[in-house]
Amino acid sequence: MPSPYTEFHPRWYRARVSTWWWLGRWPYLRFILRELTSLAVAYFVGLTLFQLHALSQGPAAYGRFQETLRLPWMLALHFVALLFVLYHTITWFNLAPKAMAVRLGGRRVPDLLVAAPNYVLWLAASAGLAWLLLRG
Repeated sequence: MPSPYTEFHPRWYRARVSTWWWLGRWPYLRFILRELTSLAVAYFVGLTLFQLHALSQGPAAYGRFQETLRLPWMLALHFVALLFVLYHTITWFNLAPKAMAVRLGGRRVPDLLVAAPNYVLWLAASAGLAWLLLRG
């Protein structure tokens, strides 16, 4: 037997959720912070593109670009963005064992053995870059 027609649709119960729901628990806050740190990564990508554009415009344009980067508020912005990118990198490396379940001989490889190569390569790349930049 079909249900009788009603002119108004019944309302479903939906609990109200605050916009700031993620501030209530530390794991949620860490997740949101990790997602927001991708904006710092995008900032550095954009900055690199602007730097390449200034470089293609000649020495005068590149000099003006470098002067802009030396402003105190820009240095502070870059420092904060660097902290965000470091947090993003560390959480990404720690996430790798959960995203990539490596099995060897039917057993799962420990998380440390999956994450450690990321840190070793990061350290090696950083040391190599520092050597190139600071060798004088």
